[in-house]
Amino acid sequence: MTDRWVCLDVGETLIDETRVWSIWADLWGVPRLTFFAALGATIARGGEHGEVFETFGISAEAWHARMPELEDAYGGFQEVDLYPDARRCIERLRADGYRLAILANQPARRTPELRALGIEAEVIAMSEELQIHKPDPGFFARAQELLGSPAPAQVAYVGDRVDNDVLPSIAAGMRAVWVRRGPWGLIQELPVGTSALVVDTLDELADRIGEAFA
Repeated sequence: MTDRWVCLDVGETLIDETRVWSIWADLWGVPRLTFFAALGATIARGGEHGEVFETFGISAEAWHARMPELEDAYGGFQEVDLYPDARRCIERLRADGYRLAILANQPARRTPELRALGIEAEVIAMSEELQIHKPDPGFFARAQELLGSPAPAQVAYVGDRVDNDVLPSIAAGMRAVWVRRGPWGLIQELPVGTSALVVDTLDELADRIGEAFA
């Protein structure tokens, strides 16, 4: 085993979020295609995901109030939500000697849900458990502590968002890996001169992870 860590995000990295966004659209009676278009427009203008509801005149208080209803309909992470390359990537990284962590902006309940799907790592923690979320620098400082305080340059953080994953992990001294899939991965762009490994899939990540540490 090396002393290098690979930290994986969850949404649109390990988990395809199509189903949860589809349920949100259904709860409000918005056609899914229309809802997805509004989400894309929100991302394109640099807004946070919750702002998509404002497009349809839904207040933050209103959609937060329906979170329990959403969770009941969603039923947590399921096998169908897991990207097909997620397990392969984890197995390959582990076989190559990398130490693995899963650290993401998610409710605390997602940790046991991932484990129930057989997704394991040395460290798994969600933002609700940490009581701090990305892109706050404190999230990445806390991540370092959970990993046993390795040198930041020995840690690669892998995620789909430039604003939440790539730029703040670089600011923390980590190696950044951008997975270009999902709505953020498709719409966002890296600032010119940003030093990050860019991949389209986790299979490609497993092939090229050594480049992140070069």
